[in-house]
Amino acid sequence: MNGSVRVGRVVGVPLRMHWSVPLLVVLFAYGLGRETLPLWTPGRSDAVYALAGVVGAALLMGSLLLHETAHAATARWKKIDVEDVTLWALGGMTRMGRPQTAAAAFLVAVSGPLTSLVIGGAAVGAAIGLHALSGWSVPAVVLVWLGWANLFLGVFNLLPAVPLDGGRVVQALLWWRTGDRERADLAASRSGQVMGVLLVAVGWISVLRGAASGLWLVFVGLFIMLAAASERRRTTLDTALRGVRVADAMSSPVATGADWLTAQRFIDEVAVKSHHSALPLLDFEGRPSGIVQLRRLAAVPGARRESLRVREVATPLSQCAVAAPDELLSAALDKIRLSTGMRILVVEAGQLVGIVTGKDISRLMQRHTLRLGDGG
Repeated sequence: MNGSVRVGRVVGVPLRMHWSVPLLVVLFAYGLGRETLPLWTPGRSDAVYALAGVVGAALLMGSLLLHETAHAATARWKKIDVEDVTLWALGGMTRMGRPQTAAAAFLVAVSGPLTSLVIGGAAVGAAIGLHALSGWSVPAVVLVWLGWANLFLGVFNLLPAVPLDGGRVVQALLWWRTGDRERADLAASRSGQVMGVLLVAVGWISVLRGAASGLWLVFVGLFIMLAAASERRRTTLDTALRGVRVADAMSSPVATGADWLTAQRFIDEVAVKSHHSALPLLDFEGRPSGIVQLRRLAAVPGARRESLRVREVATPLSQCAVAAPDELLSAALDKIRLSTGMRILVVEAGQLVGIVTGKDISRLMQRHTLRLGDGG
């Protein structure tokens, strides 16, 4: 996700944090420390409220991380590639490949909300125990707040709207019931669009009635609408590409460059003569080693271009989308990553034999539209 930075790893995959997370922590800490705690446990000092607010907000972000970690761990258990986990203003997002069975899709989808519900129940239970021992102490109120926040998160995520987890659950159940993945995806994306419109409407009505919190619902609803529309476009694409092999879409031969060249020599001998914004690289033995984007080359300071090898600013092959010529194109598209954009390197017997770009996909879609127009 744009605007996020890598901060570590969780269950073996990169963990990223969006710039909105610190702002979210501040808002949660302020609401808990300035409003909730003084109302439930009056008479404490401002320092106690502030510290408890920060601790509560940090615990909530930790529980959001556990929610996404459950998705990632379940996906890896079911042999699904997980690219990364990102925390951001609306909670979190786990980027992964597509499940190959309805059962795997269901387990991955339901694992996050179940984790939140378990955390919520445990926190509320612990708060009740503390209350029985010492009354409404500050730790007890923080736990109640944390518990109800997680219970709300778990229930809200089970709404039947893609990209929420509940939408994924519906998607998996329809897939299992009908045996038609595309049909299930289309139905789930439609439900997401409807739910998004309803949330925007409810949020806007709340704003008109003076409730500023309605803006949050409007924002969430718009996000769901956009994400559901994206899912619907992807489903349409999968339907159009059904049965199409990578070899049917790839462009060949491929313009390439040597990865051992210095950045300056690569610019002079390869980049300025190319009509592409990114170029695959080959090593000494002629095997593909990655992709270099020209904008990254342009960002290299002039003083370093004579000593820096082009492979040092390239995306290595391990982080590129790679497919075999006889692989299904729809499966290959699942491997695409933001770091390399809409590009799939086609490799056979260790040699680069072609490349699939966004233009190639667009050309296939146009042919599919023409066939539909001809009644074919």
